[in-house]
Amino acid sequence: MFNKILIANRGEIACRVIKTARKMGIKTVAIYSDADRNALHVKMADEAVHIGPPPANQSYIVIDKVMQAIKDTGAEAVHPGYGFLSENSKFAEALEAAGVAFVGPPKGAIEAMGDKITSKKIAQDAEVSTVPGYMGLIEDADEAVKISNEIGYPVMIKASAGGGGKGMRIAWNDEEAREGFQSSKNEAANSFGDDRIFIEKFVTQPRHIEIQVLCDAHGNGIYLNERECSIQRRNQKVVEEAPSPFLDEATRKAMGEQSVALAKAVGYTSAGTVEFIVDGDKNFYFLEMNTRLQVEHPVTELITGVDLVEQMIRVANGEPLSITQDDVGINGWSIENRVYAEDPYRNFLPSIGRLTRYRPPAEIAAGPMQANGKWADEAIEGTNFAVRNDTGVYEGGEISMYYDPMIAKLCTWAPTRNEAIEAMRNALDGFELEGIGHNLPFVSAVMDHPIFMKGEMTTAFIEEQYPDGFEGVELSTDALRRIAASAAAMYRVAEIRRTRISGRMDNHERKVGKNWVVTLQGEEFAVKIKADKKGSTIKFEDGTKMRVSSDWTPGDSLATLDVDGSPLVLKVDKITSGFRMRSRGADLKVHVRTPRQAELARLMPEKLPPDTSKMLLCPMPGLVVKVDVEVGQEVQEGQALCTIEAMKMENILRAEKKGIVSKINAGAGDSLAVDEVIMEFE
Repeated sequence: MFNKILIANRGEIACRVIKTARKMGIKTVAIYSDADRNALHVKMADEAVHIGPPPANQSYIVIDKVMQAIKDTGAEAVHPGYGFLSENSKFAEALEAAGVAFVGPPKGAIEAMGDKITSKKIAQDAEVSTVPGYMGLIEDADEAVKISNEIGYPVMIKASAGGGGKGMRIAWNDEEAREGFQSSKNEAANSFGDDRIFIEKFVTQPRHIEIQVLCDAHGNGIYLNERECSIQRRNQKVVEEAPSPFLDEATRKAMGEQSVALAKAVGYTSAGTVEFIVDGDKNFYFLEMNTRLQVEHPVTELITGVDLVEQMIRVANGEPLSITQDDVGINGWSIENRVYAEDPYRNFLPSIGRLTRYRPPAEIAAGPMQANGKWADEAIEGTNFAVRNDTGVYEGGEISMYYDPMIAKLCTWAPTRNEAIEAMRNALDGFELEGIGHNLPFVSAVMDHPIFMKGEMTTAFIEEQYPDGFEGVELSTDALRRIAASAAAMYRVAEIRRTRISGRMDNHERKVGKNWVVTLQGEEFAVKIKADKKGSTIKFEDGTKMRVSSDWTPGDSLATLDVDGSPLVLKVDKITSGFRMRSRGADLKVHVRTPRQAELARLMPEKLPPDTSKMLLCPMPGLVVKVDVEVGQEVQEGQALCTIEAMKMENILRAEKKGIVSKINAGAGDSLAVDEVIMEFE
């Protein structure tokens, strides 16, 4: 076995690989840019080598720099993670020439399957069902429009060397095809150093389901079931689960066997993923093969008990697979939510800054594979669910503008899908994350969405269910009553604490009233509190009662309560006369007042936000790529105004209504902060 492995990556996947290498007794080497000098993967590794400035094209994807780090540290093998150099055949070739093992497939397999155009041709030759499209190279936007019309709208414009949603656009008409071609080409060049583009038919109402394969160099190949990855935004996955709630055993078997056959056809070794688009009749069409470890691999590990990173390392060491297809089962259900530094209230635009608070839920080991990556033959006694959090950040760390905005991959496992979802809801409620915009409210909302709960989602889920963007969650009256009762009980505890600190009187209980009015989400509840040593009984005006108990103390940012025998987890911050409380995707201002205070509060005028309707504000920190209009120009609703690049993604900002440009405050090359005024209108 290898003595030392270099991880040619960063962030959570580098930390993930380090955990398995450590379990196997293998030393690890991290590489890092200037921006990652204090990153978690650098702290975790046995050694760390600096390789250059923050931009990836000056550090992480510069093959010569990575090769020098390998030489300097004496690493015998390299795990590439995903992204960066993971599907770069020249990197695999350089490693082979240096006598260093690549923890991934052979160079030929990367070239054959890593390129989307080539892989589709191979799949067609192998009689694999593929989506109609144009596989040749496309020279310019005019040709892209012509091809799109021949295929028939809608079409998907994709970077040949792309991945992770980069260099990908959906076009529904000629204008979008023209814009999408150029943006995809630019993103592909910036992210992958390869600007080749192809176009294929966009299948409406599709589900995105992928098969995990594992092959060795001795001719053995197996599939480890499927992952459902249909909930996506900007063609990038957000929620994944294993198995899929849609597939039956016959379809699973057909997709799995076809995936293994395709892998063997190109001499594939290591872990890889064959992605399919599946229609409502369970017809499946080959999309592409990712010749690397997938971001969502933990859900497969959690239902099979197979450590995919360990298997990759063993295959790279020349070992045959120790498991056969008959050994692979489906034990329980697993859900993964990707936690991104993206603001769902701003159409998921990237957010950067310091993590002033980062306290993920505690990892809980159970099921076929423990959350910390160690083996577990059975669930721990008394625990029927698992929580796993793959992350690469820590409290006080920085989220940089240079890399992918992923903060963590929060996973849960349980015997059934409903139990796994419930475990995820509780884990999300207990995930404390402050200092940046993030998508925790959104994924919390998804977990409660009827379509997701029924397992009936498609890749159009987000755009169909949130056509005007995510605007938060409106909780039911029953849910609000539970929170109102909890807030009243907590406020009473805080008031008692204040009387004790002030020393105003010996009998502090007498000074803290029993009657309160709780206001939240536009609703008002008058309650009466009867407290004892074990908790509080909250009585509402209609005579109903709720029993609330908790060990919460004022100042705690997380409250775990029991409300009428059911758990409730609240993220809590103090505000005037109450709390800011977050639960199940809702962000609530909860005011707890005396009856007289509530009466006066009803008379207070509402403070209105400033009018920015005649301004184009920068929705996230980023770089102006180009400005498409000029002063005095009349613009129409939906017209492109400018393009902002952030975290390797181009974002076209469009006019919300008809108007005339009166002032332009920024130009190409300018770096802007969030809400900075780009242009103004008459």
